[in-house]
Amino acid sequence: MTTDSQIAVSLKDVTVGYGNKVVFGHLSLEVPAGQFVGIVGPTGSGKTTLLKTILGTSPVFAGEVRLFGQSVERLAPGTLGYVPQLESVDWSFPVTVEQVILMGLYTEARLWPWPSREQRQRVHDLADRLGIHDVLHHHIVNISGGQRQRAFLARALISNPKLLVLDEPTAGVDIKTQHDVMHLLGDLSANGITILLTTHDLNAVASHLPWVMCFNKGLVAQGPPRDIFTPAILNQTYGGDMVIIEYHGHYLIANAAPLHLHNH
Repeated sequence: MTTDSQIAVSLKDVTVGYGNKVVFGHLSLEVPAGQFVGIVGPTGSGKTTLLKTILGTSPVFAGEVRLFGQSVERLAPGTLGYVPQLESVDWSFPVTVEQVILMGLYTEARLWPWPSREQRQRVHDLADRLGIHDVLHHHIVNISGGQRQRAFLARALISNPKLLVLDEPTAGVDIKTQHDVMHLLGDLSANGITILLTTHDLNAVASHLPWVMCFNKGLVAQGPPRDIFTPAILNQTYGGDMVIIEYHGHYLIANAAPLHLHNH
C-alpha cells in the first residue's frame, strides 16, 4: 500500500479560481515521490494555476492539497523549490547572481542572514555544476537568458528540495540551454528529487520526459509519451488535429491544420 510520504503531490477534488471565476474544478491527481513529470496544454489551460495551487499561492475554493502527506504551510523550510517563468521576473532589481542563488536559503523567519562558509561553498558548487561560476558577481540584468534560467534553478536547488516545481523552464532560451536544462533535471530526478514542470514545447521538451500530463482545465490524460502522444489525446487537449511522427523514440508533433494565406 502506498503511504503519504511516497506521494509527493496529492490533489483531492480540488476547485481553484480567482474572484468568482473557476479555473478548474473537482481535480484529483497524484504524483509519486521521485517522478519527473511534464504538464502540457494550450495557453490559458490552467497549467500555471495548477503549479500555484501546488505551491499554495492560488486560492483553493474546495478540496485538499497535500505534499508528502502534509499541507504546504506545514512543510519544513526548503522542502519545496520553485523556478518561475523568466518573463515574470523584474530584472531591474539590483542583485548579483550569487545573491539571487542565496535568496533560496531565506525564509520569512530568517531574512537575509549572513551566509555561512558552507552555504557559500554550496553556491559555488551549484554555480560550477550549472556553468555560471564565471558570472557569480555579475548583475542579473547583465547576463544571458540561459544564465538567468540557471541562476534561478540554482536558487531553487540551494536548499536541497525534495520537490522542484518549474514554470516553463525552457521558454525563451536557446536549443543548447534547453538540452542542458533537461539533462540536468534528468540527473536531479535520478537522484530522487520529484520534479514537476510545465511546458508548451511538445517537441523540444515533452518527448524527453518519462511522464506527461495533458492538462486543459482538468487532467485529460497522463502516462509515458508513447502512450500519451496520440492524435485522440492531443486533439482533446489542444482542440485540433495533430500530426505525430516518431523517430528513434522521439516525437515530432505539428498542427495538422494547413496554413491558408489570403491575398488581399
